[in-house]
Amino acid sequence: MKTTRLSRRVFLKGAVVAGAGLTMGFDLAGGRRALAQTEPFVPNAWIRITPDDIVTVIVGKSDMGQGVLTSMPMLIAEELEADWSKIRTEQAPAAPQVYGNPAIGGMQLTGGSTSVRSSWLTLRQAGAAAKEMLVEAAARQWGVDPAACTAENGAVLHPPTGRRLTYGQLTDTAARVPVPPNPKLKDPKNFKLIGKRVKRLENPPKVDGSAIYGIDVKMAGMLIATVVRCPVFGGKAKSFDASGAQAVAGVRHVVPISSGIAVVADAYWPAKLGRDALVIEWDEGPNAGLSTAGIRAMLEAAAKQPGRVARQEGDAATALAAAARRVEAVYEVPFLAHATMEPMSCTASVRADGADVWTGTQWQDGTQKVTASITGLPLEAIKVHTTLLGGGFGRRFEQDFVTETVEIAKAVSAPVKLVWSREDDMRHDFYRPATYNALAAGIDAQGRPLAWSHRIVGPSIAARAFPPLIRDGIDPTSVEGAANIPYAIPNIHVEAIMKDTGVPVGFWRSVGSSQNAFITECFLDEVAAAAGRDPYELRRALLTKSPRHLTVLELAAAQAGWGKPPAPGRARGIAVAESFGSVVADVAEVSVSSEGEVRVHRVVCAVDCGLVVNPDTVEAQMEGATVYGLTAALRGAITIAGGHVEQSNFHDYPLLRINEMPTVEVHILPSAEAPGGVGEPGTPPIAPAVVNAIFAATGTRIRSLPISTHELRRV
Repeated sequence: MKTTRLSRRVFLKGAVVAGAGLTMGFDLAGGRRALAQTEPFVPNAWIRITPDDIVTVIVGKSDMGQGVLTSMPMLIAEELEADWSKIRTEQAPAAPQVYGNPAIGGMQLTGGSTSVRSSWLTLRQAGAAAKEMLVEAAARQWGVDPAACTAENGAVLHPPTGRRLTYGQLTDTAARVPVPPNPKLKDPKNFKLIGKRVKRLENPPKVDGSAIYGIDVKMAGMLIATVVRCPVFGGKAKSFDASGAQAVAGVRHVVPISSGIAVVADAYWPAKLGRDALVIEWDEGPNAGLSTAGIRAMLEAAAKQPGRVARQEGDAATALAAAARRVEAVYEVPFLAHATMEPMSCTASVRADGADVWTGTQWQDGTQKVTASITGLPLEAIKVHTTLLGGGFGRRFEQDFVTETVEIAKAVSAPVKLVWSREDDMRHDFYRPATYNALAAGIDAQGRPLAWSHRIVGPSIAARAFPPLIRDGIDPTSVEGAANIPYAIPNIHVEAIMKDTGVPVGFWRSVGSSQNAFITECFLDEVAAAAGRDPYELRRALLTKSPRHLTVLELAAAQAGWGKPPAPGRARGIAVAESFGSVVADVAEVSVSSEGEVRVHRVVCAVDCGLVVNPDTVEAQMEGATVYGLTAALRGAITIAGGHVEQSNFHDYPLLRINEMPTVEVHILPSAEAPGGVGEPGTPPIAPAVVNAIFAATGTRIRSLPISTHELRRV
């Protein structure tokens, strides 16, 4: 896990006042003490304290339901000794030099389950420095030794005399106190907030409807836009007739843009009707013949060639040839949509002297750079206003919907809100890659695995999104969850083949681990069956050198009652996976009806995510990741015909319904280790746990997803 540590030399001397108050931050370049400002645009400024005792925390991460609007303030409030009831939050502007994520190359990007991991020390140091300055300020006013003062619940106290000053009463004096170069952090045993269940600050406005998502943005003079895009990947408009659209009452403009034709109107409905009235001739391009069957054949053919080696230990080929028993299988996964509850949306205002963009984005400086590229404006003239995200899962890292909005707003010289329909969202996504996987394992005469071989074939996310990530022909996102299997098998060979299919692919919750855990954990169950061993006990035997995996595996098994008979008609499956600095094990309890209907009744989840900030958030993320992975495993598949996506909405891309949701029990392993991620690690183990349980119930191996495409009967 990568953490950022600030040395004495680089610990900031910086302050900013927004209105009347004190803001402390850190200048990673080692800057001078800043003068009072009216804009929160000073490097690494996270705290604003005003005379009314309100403590505003500037949050540089995007909130898409994972709770950063509570966890980030908790890190600061813990060291600041703030009154939690006085904490408020504010979304940071686009300023990667200030709010960049050190775990992701300094980009202002929320992803990879890095929010807490990348902020753990920095925000605590910010809070500790502010507290020391406030204590010093109070000591100066009282003429006492700062060592005789304490901070507690948003105030500084002088116990010998009983005097007390709130933080709000100290802002002017504190602004003149030098920033301490090396503030002292608490011993974790003295934490009052961190590790405790704290109610989410952002929940009340979400419940009462006052929370603002991208699709909720409104302003005077704003127009609404829709876009029609070529249904075939990579296709372009050859010509179009706008007369039908222009005849719709309320339609103001019909504008060709880079991705298609935009219809701009006074409201959404006339914009939609105008879009429906367009007559367009498309140049469908080279992808017009793409199909799911053709893509599968393409990947299967590529799998016959050797790939680039991602992991090599021992000599798997020789060990396989000498094995007493050999197990081989092919596993396949389909393309998957993100299917966020809020479809893509964005609002932009482009003027000669600047531009403003309001959207739920996971990548603020990406949005800023795209806007600059289209408008020709300098970065400093572009303001990005981050709203709440109605689901992200990697989809809102992309900038396609921002590009469209800015192009339209520039063309019509008015503020424009672009709204995607569910159909737009489903058919113009950046999908989780479909892959073809050839596996082989060798078992010795005593039933011990001695060789493991895995060849992965599929499109690369990094080739489009971040080409520098590719090293020696390997996209690390393609092999995560496969090249790092934790099992002590003496001969391991993992290789990958990048094969572009013509279908756009992107980051999807837990990325490569989301599918590779299904593949590797199900194949390991096949190995256990071939060796005549209990799948849990085989994992235990192979995890002696991986204590974190072993501990969470044993915790999940114990809590699920592994080894004891499940309820009549049910069977259990188990899986464990590491991703984003955390390890999660699942035991799924499943039944299969006589008609072949699969029902997941219970999921026992054990997680080691290091030191926990808010247990309630960890539990919620494990539950959410479970249902996200479960709905994909049971039903999720994007299929292609004639170069376009066949699915359009939730009637043919169904999600798990609330009455189908299993009971999910989350058990958090106590840990003093540095924090790991929690937003994504709960997704990878659920699919293999369920599929392994289905085998236990039916004797049928499922080697391709979704589960719904297989005919099952209980044995």
